[in-house]
Amino acid sequence: MYLANGQRYDRMVYNRVGKSGLKLSAISLGLWHNFGDVDALSNQREIIHGAFDMGITHFDLANNYGPPAGSAEINFGRILKEDLKPYRDELIISSKAGYYMWPGPYGEWGSKKNLIASCDQSLERLGLDYVDIFYHHRPDSDTPLSETAHALDLLVRQGKALYVGISNYSAEDTKKMSEILKAQGTPFIIHQPSYSMFNRWVEDGLKDVLVEEELGAIAFSPLAQGLLTNRYLNGVPEDSRASRSDSPFLSEENVVQTIDKVKKLNDIAAQRGQTLAEMAIAWILRDGIITSVLVGASRLSQLQDNVKALDHLDFTTEELTAIDAVIQ
Repeated sequence: MYLANGQRYDRMVYNRVGKSGLKLSAISLGLWHNFGDVDALSNQREIIHGAFDMGITHFDLANNYGPPAGSAEINFGRILKEDLKPYRDELIISSKAGYYMWPGPYGEWGSKKNLIASCDQSLERLGLDYVDIFYHHRPDSDTPLSETAHALDLLVRQGKALYVGISNYSAEDTKKMSEILKAQGTPFIIHQPSYSMFNRWVEDGLKDVLVEEELGAIAFSPLAQGLLTNRYLNGVPEDSRASRSDSPFLSEENVVQTIDKVKKLNDIAAQRGQTLAEMAIAWILRDGIITSVLVGASRLSQLQDNVKALDHLDFTTEELTAIDAVIQ
């Protein structure tokens, strides 16, 4: 029987999500990879238990996470039922809809039909009456923002979500969606963008919108699919993601193109007394605009290492200047 660590809240940092009443752990666990039916349930359980024992309270899912699609929610729901049910009110569980999930015209994008049906399916897989945050996973140029916003609002009014968010939206569309949802009185509190030292698009307007609209944010892919770690400092290991021909987000070419920058950043991290991954996570949290950093893990030790980033979140002006000189 699982019994949570009694000191789990002692060291974790919790940040308020925009101007809402909700706080998120500064490190959140993403279940995009490593939690599907192709992965050992015992390892999933060890990671999830270990995460909560370290004070990580936010577990981020989506309808299509696996593989196969949907299996991550089923597996998390099983672990929740068997181990974490007594702690449900200490957890923030989120899910999303928008990417392809089932055949036909209603199985993806941003229609009211898709979002309502998808949320119902996710709740069934998770074994929950509600999720804490429900996101529209990607913008849909063929569906009016007002329709997507109305669907998100309806989910809250039906009691299926406490808060709503969006992911992968541009600064302009985030502003528009915020205005629509505020007018409806919908608790829209968070944006989930990709963000890392090698992917700084949020700094071209989106961060400004987050501040103006008083929204929180949670950054995914903070380690650039593993580039911002010590994994590739000495080449491409045979068992690495970059060595696989079926990896859509990381290739050996990516490693070759960035390795000089990675080595320079690693030197800066070492001078700070951190690993490169720790510094990359701390850098995202540096100005207080990003509420939480969403990390994945294939083993508990990776997650434990990432949480160490919270031991040194401050940067000197000289350090930030040196980092900018490398990554700009």
